[in-house]
Amino acid sequence: QVQLVESGGGLVQAGDSLRLSCAASGRTFNIYAMGWFRQAPGKEREFVAAISWRDGSTLYANSVKGRFTLSRDNAENTVYLQMNSLKPEDTAVYYCAADLSPYIESWYRPDIWDSWGQGTQVTVSS
Repeated sequence: QVQLVESGGGLVQAGDSLRLSCAASGRTFNIYAMGWFRQAPGKEREFVAAISWRDGSTLYANSVKGRFTLSRDNAENTVYLQMNSLKPEDTAVYYCAADLSPYIESWYRPDIWDSWGQGTQVTVSS
């Protein structure tokens, strides 16, 4: 199993930046990808970004493309989500996830992710 711990959330104003971190522990050699989802009150969990653990390729939701950057530190088993130009609609609980499957899967789907963190709140005021 893989355990994930997120950090870095908080309350910011529109236009500000935040950096979220997600540290993985346990059987990290099984990680094929790590990603971020978010869930706002009354809404479904939605894909934000993901990164391949092997080659570092990334995928972003259209809503965050150009504003968010996902990076990884394989040695530290940690991913970082740099969020710039934050908007009130970015307000949500942000969850880190790990994909432990070697098969090609659609990162957009929450159900393909095997391990989840407990989430960190990001609130952007207007």
